[in-house]
Amino acid sequence: MITFSNVSKTYNNHEVLRDISFKIEPKEFVSLVGRSGAGKSTLVRLLIGEDKPTKGRIVFGPYEINKLQGHELPEVRRRMGIIFQDFKLLPKKTAYENVVFAMEVAGRSEEDIDEAAPQSLELVGLGKKMRNYVHELSGGERQRVAIARAMVNQPDVIIADEPTGNLDPVNTWGIINLLLKINELGTTVVLATHNKDIVNQLEHRVISLDDGMVIRDEDKGKYILT
Repeated sequence: MITFSNVSKTYNNHEVLRDISFKIEPKEFVSLVGRSGAGKSTLVRLLIGEDKPTKGRIVFGPYEINKLQGHELPEVRRRMGIIFQDFKLLPKKTAYENVVFAMEVAGRSEEDIDEAAPQSLELVGLGKKMRNYVHELSGGERQRVAIARAMVNQPDVIIADEPTGNLDPVNTWGIINLLLKINELGTTVVLATHNKDIVNQLEHRVISLDDGMVIRDEDKGKYILT
């Protein structure tokens, strides 16, 4: 499903990623780990097409991401659900309207929207708060809205970039359990995190980055600080 082949990325003569290669199969749950500055967020930006590699090849399904033009990216991103640390919700809309907006952008029908938007919010435990505005929700609830928005169009993969970075431990595990549930339903999950406790309790595949390089790639891996 996802393949990085000898991918490098250089900014201002500084090599942020060096010769990165790995494959992620459908329905896998993979954690990308490493200290701040290890290259996790750069890798995510390359995967979603926000940036292009200096060298190498990135494949997602039938798409070669590194060769796509800007006008081609929306089609690819409709097959990705992306979750960020800072939520990136529309502040003047309700939880329901934030989810609906993602569906409208994807060209979904009004009938689909009426059915799927409430279902996605129910799945993340916000059925009773779907009419609340963003400022009326806690941090954990805002991230749940972001997850509902990410999954409502039934993407092939959920890409979560430090999704619990702004949350307390209770809300952190609520979000991780939601990602596990989504994965169990058949969606590939790629989680970028520097949270050691999360990774070590998940006991799923772990790709470890350090200084822009993959230093470990293990099934049921651990986050080993060096």
